[in-house]
Amino acid sequence: MEPERFPTTEYFRAVRIRPDRAIIQDEWIQRAIEAPVREAVQADGRIRRWGWVPEAGHRSLRVVLLPDRMTVHNAFFDRTFKP
Repeated sequence: MEPERFPTTEYFRAVRIRPDRAIIQDEWIQRAIEAPVREAVQADGRIRRWGWVPEAGHRSLRVVLLPDRMTVHNAFFDRTFKP
């Protein structure tokens, strides 16, 4: 795996080794951060951003950022996302 292109939390790094998360590429996360199809702010200030991943069967990827809008806390394929 190549070095990450963005700051991450310890939680993200720990969860990323799971097989269902290990397939998520940094490039896909970066695209969701830079050009989301939707964004929402959680009550705790974290930012949810969704992006489409054509390379993964047009699945939606949810990326959760800390309030600094840069640090990735979570990233996963979101089966419930509706644009």
